[in-house]
Amino acid sequence: MGTLYLVATPIGNLEDITLRALRVLKEVDLIAAEDTRRTRILLQRYGISTPLTSYHPHNWREKAPYLLGLLSEGKKVALVSDAGMPGISDPGEELVKLALARGIEVVPLPGPSAALTALVVSGLPCDRFVFEGFLPRKGRERRERLEALAEEVRTIILYEAPHRLLKTLEDLKAFLGDRLVAIARELTKKHETVWRGNLSQAVEFFQAHPPRGEITLVVGREPSPSPPREIDWGTLIAEVKDLEGKGWERKRALKEVARRWGVSRRDLYKAYLESQDK
Repeated sequence: MGTLYLVATPIGNLEDITLRALRVLKEVDLIAAEDTRRTRILLQRYGISTPLTSYHPHNWREKAPYLLGLLSEGKKVALVSDAGMPGISDPGEELVKLALARGIEVVPLPGPSAALTALVVSGLPCDRFVFEGFLPRKGRERRERLEALAEEVRTIILYEAPHRLLKTLEDLKAFLGDRLVAIARELTKKHETVWRGNLSQAVEFFQAHPPRGEITLVVGREPSPSPPREIDWGTLIAEVKDLEGKGWERKRALKEVARRWGVSRRDLYKAYLESQDK
């Protein structure tokens, strides 16, 4: 049996590659790349002439058997993504599963990661976090994912395309409250920027400054601090009961009213319980 190498490649700056990764890319029989054009730029930079083949979301079902056949014959194959660690938000995950099922050795070569790079530079808590990749684009699946994230107590990392950023920021604010956010763009590249603030400010800023390039969002754990305000809990509780009267489950009604008013669901639930005791 051969060996499948998972090789991390730069997310921007071509100098961000390990000596071990360069050695393996030279020694393997074949490199399976998400985008052969982008990978060829890296290989030319370091004088690597190893043959390339494509392996991406649109052809992985057809290409995986070919790669597995080579590995079964004892060949060494390196898998690389467009940028960063293969297997994250790309079909490398599927190839690893198939290789392991056949008893093929899989060896990871760690390196750059846009998610972790954005996290550590965000200024937000790094001790506990969750990576969500790309949100579903629309419909029920997107709403349910956002509702689940509203309950998340860890720092959240997301990827997003520039033309969908504003919509995602608006949805995050609606479902999660006005949390702190860091928006990292073009990390390690010439035009690298990291915008920091809360979701309301982010919506306003990116309405006026449409973004370009690859984007990673890091969202804080709780709504960002805001000036204290008087909250009429009786009004909110009445809205919860009104939704319950319309057939909503209590948990869903609490979540919806908390979202509308930008308050903590836990605080609303506490007020609701206290109202029941009176």
